Order: sequence, then C-alpha cells, then structure tokens
Amino acid sequence: MKWQRKITTALERHTGLRIERVSKTSGPAKPVVPAKKASDVSFRPPADPEADRLLRAPVFVISPVRSGSTLLRSMLNSHPDLHAPHELHVRRLGVDFGTNLAEKAMAALGHNKADLEHLLWDRVLHRELVRSGKRYIVDKTPANAFAFERLAACWPDARFVFLLRHPASIATSWHEASPDRRTPEEAAKDALRYMKAVERARKALPGLTVRYEELTADPERTLREICGFLAIAWEPAMLNYGTPEVVTKGLGDWKDKIRSGQVQPGRELPGPEEVPDVLKGMARTWGYLP
Repeated sequence: MKWQRKITTALERHTGLRIERVSKTSGPAKPVVPAKKASDVSFRPPADPEADRLLRAPVFVISPVRSGSTLLRSMLNSHPDLHAPHELHVRRLGVDFGTNLAEKAMAALGHNKADLEHLLWDRVLHRELVRSGKRYIVDKTPANAFAFERLAACWPDARFVFLLRHPASIATSWHEASPDRRTPEEAAKDALRYMKAVERARKALPGLTVRYEELTADPERTLREICGFLAIAWEPAMLNYGTPEVVTKGLGDWKDKIRSGQVQPGRELPGPEEVPDVLKGMARTWGYLP
C-alpha cells in the first residue's frame, strides 16, 4: 500500500531504521544498518575555490567553553574590518537529499553531502558578512574545536586564533554557569573534552595562540598581536568594545563583566593544589603547571 511505503520511507529517513515484512520462507531478518551520521560523511576541500566559495579568509577563534571567547569576539568586533557576531554553530547545519534521485543528481554535478553542507555554511557566513559591511568574519563557537578539520577543509584560506585559559578556571566557570546541571567534578570532565579538542587543533593547524590571562592583564598587547597575525591595522577602539549586540545564554557569555563594555580583571589564578587531578595533565601541557 502507498501509505505503508510512505511511513516506511519517512521512518528510514529520520531514524535510519526500515521496516520490512519477513516471510516464513525468507530466513532470518537482515541486520539493520543505521543511517550515516554527519561525522561519518567524507569531506574534502572545494574542487574550485573561486567558484565554490564566496567567503574569503574567515577567522575562527578555537577555544574551550568559558575561556573568554565572548570577550575576545566583542573586542574584535569593534575593529572596522572584523565582523564577529554571536556564536553561529554552522557546523550543525546539515543537508538532506530527500530522495535517491536528488543524491544521484548532485553526484552527477560532482557534489557529495559534505560538499553541499560546505556550500550552505559558506553562503550563511558570507551573507552575514556582507550585511555587516566589513571585510572578514570571525566565528568563535567553542564547539568548532570538534570540527576543526572540516572548517579547514571547507575554507583552505581560513585563519585560526587559539584562545587558552587556565584549565581549573575554565572548569570553575563552567560549573558556575549552570550549577544545577553539573557538579564541579562533572564540569571539569566535560570542559576537558573541549580542551583536548582545542589542543588537537593547535597541533594540526597553523595559527596564533593567545591566553585569556594575558588578554585581561594587557589587552592592547594581545590585540596588537592578533591584528598583526590577521594583517590588519591596530584599532584603539577595540579596548572599549561597548555593549555586545547579542548577550544571550547559548550564543555566548551573558555575564555582567561582558555587559560592562570594558575589559575586567580576570579571576585570580588557582594554586597548584587547587587544580583537579583530571586537569593537571592539560595544565602542564598549556604551561600553567610545571
């Protein structure tokens, strides 16, 4: 029946499962093969960067959660050449062929699923940049650390700024952000996932590494270093970034320190005895512990 086929097709599309009638003579049922996840899809650089990409030299701040990325993006956004909006989460935008014919048609044009997703990501970011009237877009979504390889493949000319912070300070801030959702121990373990991803990206990609503690202690020096890396002129207005246009939980930091519009002193660094055991290895890797 047509309605049965429609239900089966919809179920397979959204869950990866398919219902099949098993006859008495057909033997044991075939194992169910789950649908491919986005991470399973092969990706590659654009076949023709000039034709396939509208965006030029995007900037990605790769950092763990609670590392000061909203402060940095607010300061960068105050530069006349840089548009640094709230967290964009473009890596979560996916493409669904819908039918086998659509997939075959795109394959005939040379596109796989990842290629089409990259075109979508590029179009979304390019539109946002054009509307801003600036030269370069900056995205600081912390979860980008888990997709750095795809970002580098999507935009071969992308620039990367790695923002580090004392691991124990990150964990404490992550717990304080939602104390009802995670204990201090759970916050440390969860934040460590981001730190490990950032470290993998630092090892794999060229870029500039800066530290939150240096950004808050001597913002001009750190910002001048970033401007030099991005080959743009230093802009004193970056030191008084004003009130961010978007201060919303889930899209960046929403605390009063960010709302102030000026750089506030960072919290006092924890002593070695205050660093949870689970974070000591990363603290040593990042130079916060001997």
